[in-house]
Amino acid sequence: MAALSGLIRVMEKAARKAGGRLRRDFGEIEHLQVSRKGPADFVSKADIRAERTLYDELKQARPDWGFVLEEAGTIEGAPDQPRWIIDPLDGTSNFLHGIPHFAISIAAQEPKLGGGGWGDVTAAVVYQPITDETFWAEKSRGAWLHDGRLRVSSRRNLSDALIATGMPFQGVGNFDEWSRIYGAIGPNVAGIRRFGAASLDLAWVAAGRFDGFWESSLSPWDTAAGGLLVREAGGFMTDYRGRSKPVHDEQILAANDALHSKLHKLLVSALK
Repeated sequence: MAALSGLIRVMEKAARKAGGRLRRDFGEIEHLQVSRKGPADFVSKADIRAERTLYDELKQARPDWGFVLEEAGTIEGAPDQPRWIIDPLDGTSNFLHGIPHFAISIAAQEPKLGGGGWGDVTAAVVYQPITDETFWAEKSRGAWLHDGRLRVSSRRNLSDALIATGMPFQGVGNFDEWSRIYGAIGPNVAGIRRFGAASLDLAWVAAGRFDGFWESSLSPWDTAAGGLLVREAGGFMTDYRGRSKPVHDEQILAANDALHSKLHKLLVSALK
């Protein structure tokens, strides 16, 4: 059992405070007033309130750190300090439709040594308020669900694998690209699921619930925390060209080593 570091305690405390308010709002979903931010992209008062709670809690704990926020954008901190990458409500459409599958995602990213950009994500929390599950990871300390160590699935055969994905919707994403990938992967695996919250999909890959995951047209706050969870649980995460970056956004493919290689070959062949 790993002892929680001070940093993870700060992150979990913030996530639980925001998560408690999301649970209450979820229970009153029919009363929520929502505003439309863009095509098929709804933001509720609950989303904005959760982000503000996370900002206030984390700002108090680490006043010199910057933020990358889904709603409020980038807030610069001290140049030599890390920054938070936050999604206050991943799975907004699920939330607004009364589907109890959404999460809070928090990642801490270090500045590159010597300045000039950003380096590794070193701490991550993905919190599911409805199930009260805290997935967390720290670089070189492993990935955990509460106090239980996480490992990616040990399945080696595509025919046994359950794969998760995200789908294009209402003009967001490339439906032709997704269709070709689905056409290549679908016939070779045990099943494909689309649950609508990328951070939880990646946490479930880390926990071995899903054997793999692919999606494109994402944002850093969708994947920063989940990516560290997958890697610290022994998995791999790359873009569609097989490149590994500290934070992926536009394209991600995650799985254990054997399945990642097999899925990548299918994906590449589909996109030729």
